[in-house]
Amino acid sequence: MTAMSSVAPVDSNTWLGLIEGCLPVEEALRWAGRPDCGAVVLFSGNARDHAEGRADVTGLVYEAYEEQAEPRLLRVADEARRRWPPVARIALLHRVGSVPIGEAAVVVVASSAHRGEAFSAGRFCIDALKATVPIWKLETWDGGQSWGTGAQHLVEPGDLERPPDTTGYEPGDISGGRA
Repeated sequence: MTAMSSVAPVDSNTWLGLIEGCLPVEEALRWAGRPDCGAVVLFSGNARDHAEGRADVTGLVYEAYEEQAEPRLLRVADEARRRWPPVARIALLHRVGSVPIGEAAVVVVASSAHRGEAFSAGRFCIDALKATVPIWKLETWDGGQSWGTGAQHLVEPGDLERPPDTTGYEPGDISGGRA
């Protein structure tokens, strides 16, 4: 397997790629910031030592259908921008190959002038990436290995439901939705 080794953005506002080796988390975070963006949201999905029904995961290996991954990543970014036009920069980076426990397997970064759009776009992007991009996870644990739990059929980004724009609070409500 030859992964895209994209260590630079594909254009001035979009950075997509499958990367063998450590993901450039801090570089993606710095890249997403612009003078007109007051909000930069980063999601890092890290390899963990457990999965549903397994408490002893010791390693992960990711494989991707590379010819389809980049076009589908681009559709995710395009759909996020269609739903939240103020979003400025989007990075969607996924690791392929072996990922040690504790290291980043996927990174999503979204920036915009305000936090609402950045949070909403970031959440949409990670959910859409998982639902629409052909990437598979092989889990290894004491006593065996198998392809990750929860496999699903791939869908198109535009077919996904729109997530809520807030997380339980209205702008200006510092209570976080709590009474």
